Amino acid sequence: MSFSVVIPARYASNRLPGKPLADIAGKTMIERVYLQAVRSSAQRVIIATDHPEIDSVARGFGAEVVMTSSEHPSGTDRLQQVAATLKFDEGHIVVNVQGDEPLIPPQLIDQVADNLAADDEASVATLCEPIAEASELFNPNAVKVVLDARSHAIYFSRAALPWARDAFSGNMQDLPLDVTFYRHIGIYAYRVGLLNRFVQWGPSPLESVECLEQLRVLYHGDRIHVQQARVSPPAGIDTPEDLERVRRLLMVQT
Repeated sequence: MSFSVVIPARYASNRLPGKPLADIAGKTMIERVYLQAVRSSAQRVIIATDHPEIDSVARGFGAEVVMTSSEHPSGTDRLQQVAATLKFDEGHIVVNVQGDEPLIPPQLIDQVADNLAADDEASVATLCEPIAEASELFNPNAVKVVLDARSHAIYFSRAALPWARDAFSGNMQDLPLDVTFYRHIGIYAYRVGLLNRFVQWGPSPLESVECLEQLRVLYHGDRIHVQQARVSPPAGIDTPEDLERVRRLLMVQT
């Protein structure tokens, strides 16, 4: 089974401008993401950027780079431009690895690619993990997902789902033991045909309300395969504090 990894890497960031070029124990963040991705089974790993300095740095450590528009509203749009530029077949599988996850486990990249290849009904595959604390279930920054019997997503939400009516009527401090709640993990494998449809659809009403672009896929009737992650992924880097945490971790390991 052949698949490619695309790593979107924007220079602009509200909380951490230029973060793909941030130094982490002697290597830029984007190089560390790339090195994790090439440890997967992907036949091709491509960095997609809109910034000439990221382009130059990435080519300097030997990466394949595709320059993309700075006007893309999401990383998914950037992936589609890469797939179109490289003339990928509509059935080809592309895994989106975020450019701010320098510790992404390669086995998760393989897991979503393998799951999508094995599920002819799905156009997208992604991952989840169980929620153990009520504080995470009720945190709108933790996206929840509910599944059907065939491991396809029914819905994604920032709200607590499913709602344990009887349990939560008297106690919202503890999770009921007879319900499994899942947090979505934001790594995706796409068939190129889905990417081509995605950019034509435009934002859906549910996507706009929840600010979750994966709801565009469900809104239009495509299926998303979801499986529990084989390993728990470390958090990505969104803030200067996150960056310092990963720097300390990698300094200890080197």
